Amino acid sequence: MEHWICVTCGSQFAQSQEPPRACPICLDQRQYIGHQGQKWTTVGKMQQDGYQNIIQQEEPHLIGIGTQPTFAIGQRALLVQSPHGNILWDCISYLSDETVEAIRGLGGIAAIAISHPHYYSSMIEWAERFQAPVYLHEADRRWVMRPDKHITFWSGETYPLWDDISLLRLGGHFAGGTVLHWPQGADGKGVLLTGDIIYVVADRAWVSFMYSYPNLIPLPAREIRRMCDAVAPYAFERLYAAWFERIVKTGAHQAVQRSAERYITAIEQGLEE
Repeated sequence: MEHWICVTCGSQFAQSQEPPRACPICLDQRQYIGHQGQKWTTVGKMQQDGYQNIIQQEEPHLIGIGTQPTFAIGQRALLVQSPHGNILWDCISYLSDETVEAIRGLGGIAAIAISHPHYYSSMIEWAERFQAPVYLHEADRRWVMRPDKHITFWSGETYPLWDDISLLRLGGHFAGGTVLHWPQGADGKGVLLTGDIIYVVADRAWVSFMYSYPNLIPLPAREIRRMCDAVAPYAFERLYAAWFERIVKTGAHQAVQRSAERYITAIEQGLEE
C-alpha cells in the first residue's frame, strides 16, 4: 500500500495498492493533466530518483524550503520562526530524514497552514513527522485527497494563531484561498505570505490575481475589489509568493492596491497603448 503522489500537482493521496485512476485537483479547470498523461510517484520513489530539499534563509526568522530538481508546480514552503512555535506556510511533496533533522535544528514545526489545494502536497506526511496540526479553510475541504486527524478546518474570514500571526481568507483562486500575515517580519514592518492567491509577477513591483494561472482564466473585478478590501487593514512592507525570488521586497501593501487598480481597469475598460 502506498500514498501515491500526482506528478503534475504534487498532491499526496490516501493509501491504496494501485494509483488512483485520476487526480481530481488536476481535472479541475484551474489545473491540468500533464502532457504525458496522469503520472504517479511516491516519497520513496522521489528519493530513489535523486530529489533533495534545499533550505535557505529568506530574511531573519523566515526560511525557504524547496525541492531540486523542480517537482510538480515547483513551489517552495516557508518556515516562520516564532517565539511560541514555528509555522510552516504552504507545503511541498518531498520530505526526507535530512530535511526533518534540519528543520528540527531550526526549532521544528508547531503548525502547518496552507494557502489553497494546489499546495496541499504531502501535508499529512509533514504533519505526522512533526506532530503538527494542519490549518485549512473549510471552504476547500472537498479538495483534501488524504483526510487525516491532523487537519483542523477553520471558517470565517480570519483565524488567529499566536504572536499576532493571522490567517486571512481572501478567496479568489479558490473559495478558501488564504494568506498569512506576519506582523514581526521585515523588521517589524510586516510581511504577507500569499502562495499565489496574490501572485508576484515578473516585474516584482507588481502583483496579480487569477482564477487559473496555467489556463489563463481571470477573476472578475468584483472579486479583486473584495480581496484587496480584505487585506487593506493589515500593514506589510514585504510580500512572498510561492516561489524563490517571487518577492515584493518593499512597498508591498501599495503594490497590491495599485496592482488591483490596474487589473480592474484592464478588465473593465482596457489599457491604453
